Amino acid sequence: MSTQPRANSNADSKPVVVSGVAAARAYRAGLDGTVALVPTMGALHDGHLEHIRVCRGLADHVLVSVFVNPAQFNQGEDYKRYPRSLEVDIQKCATAGAAGVFTPDADELYPPGQPDVETDAPGITVGLEGQDRPGHFQGVCRVVVKLLNILQPDMVSFGLKDYQQLRVVQAVVTDMMMPARVIEISTVREADGLAMSSRNMRLDAEQRRRGLGLYKALIAAKRLVEEDGETDPQAVEGVMRAVMQSHQIEVGYTAVRHPQTLGELGCIEPALTGGVVALVAGGVGPVRLIDNMLLGAV
Repeated sequence: MSTQPRANSNADSKPVVVSGVAAARAYRAGLDGTVALVPTMGALHDGHLEHIRVCRGLADHVLVSVFVNPAQFNQGEDYKRYPRSLEVDIQKCATAGAAGVFTPDADELYPPGQPDVETDAPGITVGLEGQDRPGHFQGVCRVVVKLLNILQPDMVSFGLKDYQQLRVVQAVVTDMMMPARVIEISTVREADGLAMSSRNMRLDAEQRRRGLGLYKALIAAKRLVEEDGETDPQAVEGVMRAVMQSHQIEVGYTAVRHPQTLGELGCIEPALTGGVVALVAGGVGPVRLIDNMLLGAV
């Protein structure tokens, strides 16, 4: 399917910015044609703009949500330090051709005193990010369901960069029979391979150099599986860990998993599983980075 921007896209014009839920519902109701949603936590970079570009080729209107979601941060995580640049983000949305930007208020999305409702896909959220960040995916699912209910998009984009999150959202949307189609967007990388992330702006030059160890670990795993024919997941995980440690990264996890279920594998057999996914996470200075790569996929 073509991903060229449609002729009636919003390129070169200022997007409509709405903050209240009622205003967002009213704005969405007035849009004719198909709508794609790009959910973000702001601090937009070229990876986010790729989401907008792809969605412009698929839908008549692209909406971007900018909301640093407190429900997906654990106590002690960097919610307050998460970068915020709303005015710059709105300008980037305009340049990329978004029709509208939704900037909800946390107190309206999570009214004080209202009982919490939890949404989860426990078969996928256990382990990896779910183990290192308890409650994270429940917070992600909760805000995604809210955004989809408020904006009623025909499609919603999520990146392969946050691989486990993508699979969790797909499971929730499918199981809850929500009409939005989940669009997978490939990871956008810097020229040297570092996966683009809003957290990267918190790295100094030396930390950024060390952060490349995640990408180099994945490249080493790719070589082992695709060129050397390694079939032992633990062997591949060990090599990834060693590469990350050589870059002075505090390793969170290295894992080789089934690409759909994220289940553990006794043996790497790409032909049987449609490839495998290698996932890594680690701390570089004050910043926690994640990355992944599909291996052996046809």
